[in-house]
Amino acid sequence: MSANFEAKKEVVAEITEKIKASKSVVFVDYNGLTVAEVSKLRNKCREAGCEYKVYKNTLVRKALNDLGCKDFDNDLNGPTAVTFGNTETGAAKVMVEAVKEYEKKVTLKSAFVDNSYVDKNGVKALASMPSKEELLAKLLGSLQAPVANLAGILSNIVASLPRALNAVAEKKQA
Repeated sequence: MSANFEAKKEVVAEITEKIKASKSVVFVDYNGLTVAEVSKLRNKCREAGCEYKVYKNTLVRKALNDLGCKDFDNDLNGPTAVTFGNTETGAAKVMVEAVKEYEKKVTLKSAFVDNSYVDKNGVKALASMPSKEELLAKLLGSLQAPVANLAGILSNIVASLPRALNAVAEKKQA
């Protein structure tokens, strides 16, 4: 086999592993971005815990097909960038923000989340959702609030007992 074929097989294996390791993968068209804009976008992705890469569409298509997902064949045309996210919503949030920032230069195509195809409207919906960590924090706060309120009430009762006893003692003295 040729060295080029082996190199392509290695890239497909790399893409497959990155998809498996990611909780979400977002595909965007990046036509018209300057090098400086791409660098800025990569930095934003890095800050959000995502990775922004550009691969040949045929290699990404092969990796997705190897994973049993053939829904992306229509989306993998033209200049396509792939954003691998370590949360279900992280990559979508960064890419939706990029679409707003770089109007007409970046457009959403689709995403691969939870082993499923998500269209561009689904990507926008994902971006508007709080992350799993935010939802867990809200749930914990909701669960913790009644306990904190009960502790406050009990603390007030305990603190008011000496005052009540003191008032009764003062009445007896008077």
